[in-house]
Amino acid sequence: MPWRECSVMEERLRFVARLLEGEGMSDVCRDFGISRKTGYKIFNRYREEGLEALCDRSRRPVRYANQLPEQIERLIVETKREKPHWGARKIRELLVRKLAGDVRIPAKSTVHAVLDRHGLVSQARKRNRASKAVGTPLSQAAAPNDLWCTDFKGEFRLGNGSYCYPLTVTDQISRYVLACEALESTKETPVIEAFVRLFRERGLPAAIRSDNGLPFASPNGLYNLSRLSVFWLRLGIVIERIQPGNPQQNGRHERMHLTLKKETTRPPGMNILQQQARFDAFISEFNEERPHEALAMRTPAELYTPSSRATTATSWLPLAAASACTGRRSTSRPCSPVRGWESRRSTTAFGSSASCITISVISTWNRGPCRPSTTRSARSCHPCLKYNLLPMSPGWTKTDMAEGVGFEPTVGLHPRRFSRPVP
Repeated sequence: MPWRECSVMEERLRFVARLLEGEGMSDVCRDFGISRKTGYKIFNRYREEGLEALCDRSRRPVRYANQLPEQIERLIVETKREKPHWGARKIRELLVRKLAGDVRIPAKSTVHAVLDRHGLVSQARKRNRASKAVGTPLSQAAAPNDLWCTDFKGEFRLGNGSYCYPLTVTDQISRYVLACEALESTKETPVIEAFVRLFRERGLPAAIRSDNGLPFASPNGLYNLSRLSVFWLRLGIVIERIQPGNPQQNGRHERMHLTLKKETTRPPGMNILQQQARFDAFISEFNEERPHEALAMRTPAELYTPSSRATTATSWLPLAAASACTGRRSTSRPCSPVRGWESRRSTTAFGSSASCITISVISTWNRGPCRPSTTRSARSCHPCLKYNLLPMSPGWTKTDMAEGVGFEPTVGLHPRRFSRPVP
């Protein structure tokens, strides 16, 4: 049978009932596990107030020794309503001038608490970041070069006082260390040059997994695309990004970083060249000599084979890796509806100066509403106000989009209309 449930109220009723039947106070208190003082208190309350006296009473204090007088609290609220832009410091200073010596002036925190209690404190508006990183679906590699993992190992100081930022790339399935470059910063240009060399030596992977930091992603770019990620996309490489704050989603790569740190950075090299020599020696030992437990004590070199996807990466060298339409406001003068699409370009991929640039081979236009801009010039010439740009899919060239091939405006602001359907 189920456990019998009882409440404090029921126990008090049973206690009073036994006393009314004539049992002694000491015996009843002993059975219920309470003191005689508590027993008499409950019984006397019952005789004075009836059954309602057996309910729990509020434990709120009868009075507060340091409670702010009602008149002072009313004065604080009225002052705030008369001067809505004044804060707690200024209101308290006004109280000091008005009531100095007459009453005890509350502290600044007390004044703020009073204003907050009456809903007179404006809360800070949370920043809505439209481009907040959320990660992408992650795949599981089945063969070498199905998925490469890349990241920057945390920076450390060299013997000469400068910092080293190791860029590492591994093959996920074989654990093969493809590259470990000792860089002086995390800027995009040396990183892209390192990947160009790597693609020439090892071919192209099917996908690359990284975190959401620079230079792998850009917080100011459309869909968080950076110049490096656009470079990958234009080579036909799928981009995978882990969720922010979840390094375990790239756990195999992070575990390699631990071994790298132990064997090459303690102590560090005197300069960047000596440190690169240590990284090269580590790569050779890790790939060809060191048995790996997850590989049944085989070495990564026994499993890894170069990719069959060759590349001519010289044609993609990247200061022209291009960009996308940003949702930023334009401060320039209006341009013509058609020619303005191609004329408003910037050499920076996703920086603050990029107003309306085009990702040329990797995107298609999706007819749909876009977040509107507030300036007259942006409404008149920006195609991003008429279309949504879908990245990471094959699409039209720069010339096609400039001429309007494959899409038509949906808001009626553009004088030309096009009939070719979007594939």
